[in-house]
Amino acid sequence: MLDVTVIEDPEAAAVSLDPIRARLLAELAAGPASAAMLAGQVGLPRQKVNYHLKALERHGLVELAGERRKGNVTERLMRATAASYVISPLALAAVQPDPDRFRDQLSARWLLALGARLVRDVGSLITGAAKARKGLATYALDGEVRFASAAERAAFVEELTAGVTALIRRYDAPDAEGGRDHRIVVAVHPTLKQTEPQQALP
Repeated sequence: MLDVTVIEDPEAAAVSLDPIRARLLAELAAGPASAAMLAGQVGLPRQKVNYHLKALERHGLVELAGERRKGNVTERLMRATAASYVISPLALAAVQPDPDRFRDQLSARWLLALGARLVRDVGSLITGAAKARKGLATYALDGEVRFASAAERAAFVEELTAGVTALIRRYDAPDAEGGRDHRIVVAVHPTLKQTEPQQALP
C-alpha cells in the first residue's frame, strides 16, 4: 500500500468523493476486509457494500488482497491501494487553476493556484515514474516560524526572496547539455489552527 497517491481521472475522483465510498476507503486503509466485514463496520447490507467496492475497484482505489473460505462461500478480501488520496486538478482539467494567468506574490489565491499546480505536476510525475519503474528526485522543506510583527514578517520575506533568487542565479545553467529543468515553489502563509477531525459519514 502506498502512503499517498494521486487521483487524476474525473470519474475516479467522483467515486472517491461519495461519502459511503470514502468511508469504505478509510476502513480499508486500516487493513484488508471483506464486504461482510465492512457491512458490520459501516452499518450497510453486504450487497450494497459489495456494489460500492466494485466501483472503487474499477477505478483502482481498492484491490484484491486475498481470498478466504467461510463455510461454503469464498470471501474476497479487499484493501485500499493507498493510505490517503489527493485529487489532482487534472480531474477538473477545464477549470483547473492557472497561476500564469496572473502573478501576485501577496495574493492568497495566487498561492492557492501555485499549490494546485504543485499537486498536479508532482502527481503526474509520480504516475509517470511508477509506470516507468523509476525513482523521482524531489525535495521539500516544511517548517514554522512566529513573527513578532508584520514588519518582521515583511523583512523575512525580503531576505527569503533575496536568498532564493541568489541561489537560482548561482546554479541556473540554461545552456547545460543534458541538464533538467526544476520548478521551485516557496510559500509563507499563516499556520492553520488544528481542529478536531470530522467523523466519517455512515
